[in-house]
Amino acid sequence: MAAPLPSIAILGAGSMGGAILQGLVRSGDASAITVTNRTAARAEALVGLDGVTSLSLEADGDANTAAAAAADIVLIGVKPVMVPDLLREIAPVLRPGTIIVSLAAGVTIATFASIVGEDVSVIRSMPNTPAVVGKAVTGLSAGPTASADELALVRRLFETCGAVIEVPESQIDALSTISGSGPAYFFLLVEELTEAARGKGFSDADARLMAEQTFIGAAALLDATGEDPAELRRRVTSPKGTTERAIAVLQGARLDGVFAEATDAALARAKEMAAGA
Repeated sequence: MAAPLPSIAILGAGSMGGAILQGLVRSGDASAITVTNRTAARAEALVGLDGVTSLSLEADGDANTAAAAAADIVLIGVKPVMVPDLLREIAPVLRPGTIIVSLAAGVTIATFASIVGEDVSVIRSMPNTPAVVGKAVTGLSAGPTASADELALVRRLFETCGAVIEVPESQIDALSTISGSGPAYFFLLVEELTEAARGKGFSDADARLMAEQTFIGAAALLDATGEDPAELRRRVTSPKGTTERAIAVLQGARLDGVFAEATDAALARAKEMAAGA
């Protein structure tokens, strides 16, 4: 059995930080977690989680520095625009050997390192929202001072929430256009299939049930069989049948080009964010 993870602080336990927190608590692998939030109400909502100390800046203006000073791994979960100010706030209290993990889109490892210094290892992460149910895909990119052991430790942390892919930082924004934004693409497809069912006369409840459970069931089948999705699609698509006719329409709409264009647009925006636009 692996040793418990060292002490962890999550500064800004909002949607993503909160999802990681839920995964850590569910796994039981973390012995001590301190989380901070801006409001007392948000902090109160996390009180009572096993092994978690929840602080609010509203009640204690030094909550971030107190949490960071005591932690071996510090996750930065605030909005990207707030990251530099937060790093300047906590940098003086970070102990040598602390690992800083970014959850912020578009903020480079170089930006982190320029503020926290060379005694602190920086690892950039890009998780997605299914972390809250333990089904995340998280990309990890290690900074130049992060050791293999430190990266392995952070990998363990994120594996409490799902799968992990290690990539060079040059690929982290591209990864975000697939797995980071990907849940939104999936939900959009569910919305559109639900609307198609409504258009064919089904009630709102039945349309939603059909669309949602069809996608959920198909994903479960893909997961359970380990088959290539193209092969599973072929098995559903009988020659000269109804599905074949529908697939022809979808392929005629050039979904490959649509997804390439959509992910390219997301990547362009990530580069704008990194440039401060």
